[in-house]
Amino acid sequence: MLNKTERQKEQILRMSGVNPKKCMRCGKCSGTCPSYDEMEYHPHQFVYMVENGDLEALMQSDSLYKCLSCFACVDRCPRGVEPAKLVEAIRLTVIREKGANHLKPDDIPGLLDDEMPQQAIMSALRKYSK
Repeated sequence: MLNKTERQKEQILRMSGVNPKKCMRCGKCSGTCPSYDEMEYHPHQFVYMVENGDLEALMQSDSLYKCLSCFACVDRCPRGVEPAKLVEAIRLTVIREKGANHLKPDDIPGLLDDEMPQQAIMSALRKYSK
């Protein structure tokens, strides 16, 4: 019988389609991340923490919502690990457990500023309109 963490890990891996064991921890994914300075946990750390079943810290981190879902980490990974897909699967798991989105689409205009890239706006709309 699987405990809650093991069930969550299995669900996250199934939803994302990612094999974290392929990661060689080179850090190229994190080095290319445009949100690196804003994130508590970086793409390579997400992969490592999921592999080790350290999900609770990830699920409580604001890093889930700092990821732009730009997939730069996916493009940069030499092993095809796809960290962004893990981030999205963890975010979706949190949203499902809470029973609601972290942010509503109508909240987004109030959070915009002149320096926000359009990519962030489109990512927010895509993430939070599901």
